Amino acid sequence: MKCFKLNFILALAWPFLMLSSCSNSDTNTSNTNVSVVESVSFDEVLMSRRSVRSYDATKTISEAEVRELLIATQEAPSWANQQPSKYYVAMTPEMVEAVSNLVGERNKQNIAGAPVLIVSTYEKGKSGFFRGEQTNEIGDGWGAYDNGLSNAYFILKARAKGFDTLIMGMRDSDELRKLFNISENEEVMAVISLGYRSGEPRQPEHRPLEEVAQFF
Repeated sequence: MKCFKLNFILALAWPFLMLSSCSNSDTNTSNTNVSVVESVSFDEVLMSRRSVRSYDATKTISEAEVRELLIATQEAPSWANQQPSKYYVAMTPEMVEAVSNLVGERNKQNIAGAPVLIVSTYEKGKSGFFRGEQTNEIGDGWGAYDNGLSNAYFILKARAKGFDTLIMGMRDSDELRKLFNISENEEVMAVISLGYRSGEPRQPEHRPLEEVAQFF
């Protein structure tokens, strides 16, 4: 009779014992094995991206990280999938200094401390052409358009990874062409700095939507 009572009590208590055991096990697992994964929404990337003109010189970026950003640019759309954009990456101190000397004195001051400088180009005669013939009045302007889309993917992916950028249009294209041995068939577009912001940049004002969009 005593054995029957003991078995009956154990049967009633068993689910609660198991629940307590699982709970303790989960707690221990969370304390030791679970890593926190931080995610950033696309809207947060858009809102936090800035043209950064002050960089933290103590922080570096690896070649693998730059490669990840450049792979993202290959997802950008282009005319008939021509993919005309090309990138020339300066990462050694010597090359970074050489490029920084070719973007004008003001830009040089703005990008001091950025560990990576990238020259963006596009191949002429691809976007905007069909069988070698210009398809409309824009012509090679479509190559610049595609390059801009590619660069946009780059700077947004960079921000999603916690990096910051500045796209510079003031640059010595002839000297950059010599420095990187860039083909004459490529148009040198921009130099993009890549690094970590030092301080929080000012948020610029934007034109009212009514000034830039019309609905019909």
